[in-house]
Amino acid sequence: MQPLLLLLLAFRLPSGAQAGEIIGGHEAKPHSRPYMAYLSIRNQNNGKKCGGFLVHKKFVLTAAHCYGSSIQVTLGAHNIMKPETTQQVIPVKTSIPHPDYDPNNYSNDIMLLMLEREAKQTAAVKPLRLPRDKNRGDSGGPLVCNNVAQGIVSYGQNDGTPPRVYTKISPFLPWIKKTMKSLYLQKPDYLL
Repeated sequence: MQPLLLLLLAFRLPSGAQAGEIIGGHEAKPHSRPYMAYLSIRNQNNGKKCGGFLVHKKFVLTAAHCYGSSIQVTLGAHNIMKPETTQQVIPVKTSIPHPDYDPNNYSNDIMLLMLEREAKQTAAVKPLRLPRDKNRGDSGGPLVCNNVAQGIVSYGQNDGTPPRVYTKISPFLPWIKKTMKSLYLQKPDYLL
C-alpha cells in the first residue's frame, strides 16, 4: 500500500483512535507530500478533523462533508501532534461547498476553502496540480496519480483497506476555476 494512501486513511480514523497509528504500512518521508493539509473543524460544541490539499497559495480543496463553522488549516506538518518550524496554520476565510452537494449520498462531495492569507511556498508547503483534461480519469485528502490530484477521498474502511468512494475532480474543474477566480480575482497559478 502506498504511503500517501495510508496518510489519507489516517485522517479517517475515529476520533478515539490513537494519533500516530499507521495501519499496514510505514511512515512517509517527512514533507514528501508538501501539498497535504490538516483541517481542524469546529461546529458549535464539537470538532472533527479532515484532510485536504493545497491547490493554490490561497486555496485548499477538500470534501464537502468536511464543512464546519470554523476551520483552521495546517500546512507543512509531518507530525500534527508536534510543533514544527515548517508548519503554517492559517484560518479559513470562506468555505465553498459545491452547490449540488448532497450529504445523504455524498454526491458532489467537493469543497474549496479560501485561506485568510496566502500560504508561503517552501520545501514543506507546495500546491498540487489539478488535472487539465476533463475526460481523464481520509476524508478530503487527494487521490494522486502522476503527481496530479485526480480525486478527493470521501470515505473508506476503518480497517485500513483502500477507499471505496472518492469524488473525481475533473468534472468539477469549471466550478473550481470559476469559484477561485471570483474569490481571488486573478488567474490561479496552475492555469498559467
